[in-house]
Amino acid sequence: MTKMVIGLSSCSIDKLTGVGVMLSGAAADDMDVEVFVLVNAARAFLKNNPAEEFMSDTCLTVAEFKSACEKVSTPSWLQFFEMTKEMTNIKINICSLAGKLAGGEKKEDFIDLVDDFCGIGEYLDSAKEADIHISV
Repeated sequence: MTKMVIGLSSCSIDKLTGVGVMLSGAAADDMDVEVFVLVNAARAFLKNNPAEEFMSDTCLTVAEFKSACEKVSTPSWLQFFEMTKEMTNIKINICSLAGKLAGGEKKEDFIDLVDDFCGIGEYLDSAKEADIHISV
């Protein structure tokens, strides 16, 4: 089985949605997937996320992006992640440093999609073994 590893370091809604699309494609291709949530991305996975959603370097505002997604019936990034988790073997890991920087000290501080905390070494080892490695 093909294994894809994603290093996710952005909590930007457009990049989270892009990763969600990649996850759904991986699920359709019956891939195993590991997502390593790094640096700023951990904020998006906190329960009761206090951070406002924002966009990366695009010409759209968050409201415009959400409106465009709704217009073409595109799920939210979170819905993509949830659907994919039901369809394929996907593991979502929060880098322990990223979790602490975001204000989360333990797994229970994050949404239920999160499987585990890990160190950067686990991410690097997994990336070395992956058939496909993507960093976002």
